[in-house]
Amino acid sequence: MQDFTSERGEPFETAVLQLVDLRRTFHQGSRRIDVLSGASAVLRGGEAVALVGPSGAGKSTLLHVAGLLETPDSGQVIVSGHDCARMNDDARTRVRRAQMGFIYQFHQLLPEFSAVENVAMPQLIQGRSKREAHARATELLTSLGLGDRLEHRPAELSGGEQQRTAIARALANTPRLLLADEPTGNLDPRTADVVFEEFIELIRVKRVAALIATHNLELAARMDRVLRMEGGQLIELEPQSLT
Repeated sequence: MQDFTSERGEPFETAVLQLVDLRRTFHQGSRRIDVLSGASAVLRGGEAVALVGPSGAGKSTLLHVAGLLETPDSGQVIVSGHDCARMNDDARTRVRRAQMGFIYQFHQLLPEFSAVENVAMPQLIQGRSKREAHARATELLTSLGLGDRLEHRPAELSGGEQQRTAIARALANTPRLLLADEPTGNLDPRTADVVFEEFIELIRVKRVAALIATHNLELAARMDRVLRMEGGQLIELEPQSLT
């Protein structure tokens, strides 16, 4: 078996996510749009993989299928060894809650709750006690430099602080897989760079597999691997080729 290592030379773990020959077609009137046409990829624990491509290429559709939010017309979505593409809605929801974290361009924090409450919320839904959830939320937020902002509501946080809170929330239930759609796209370049570095460091430390859709080729070039969405398929590029 091929030896997969990160840009730091660290070994990746066994496959967390396998996408196998995914196909997804949409119809607009009489027009047929083949968004996914045999897309395949493998992600392993501890690696950050960039997903690039022009707008409309199908990046969001791929993330939705990988995150079990959409069902492909055919193909497999294998999470931690289990084929989830044909599971029923309840089973897919359980996999998402137990194994996945999601980060979006717009943080989608609950405005009436503080930072620590936003990060504790998914843990409470999973059955963790309030004390445990608060302690975990505090640990994550502190690791992202928000130890003095725990009780602030989203409107009282800067854009970078809001996105750090969203990253902490995505990691709250110790997922094996992170799916991120333009996670720094709404930030100014300097803030985006700082948040990106913190995000990647957490991926390394927590040994999470991360698929990160981005239009920022400079950030994509700093990840372990780059997948380009083209013609409904995934083409692997060398990160250095983007610079």
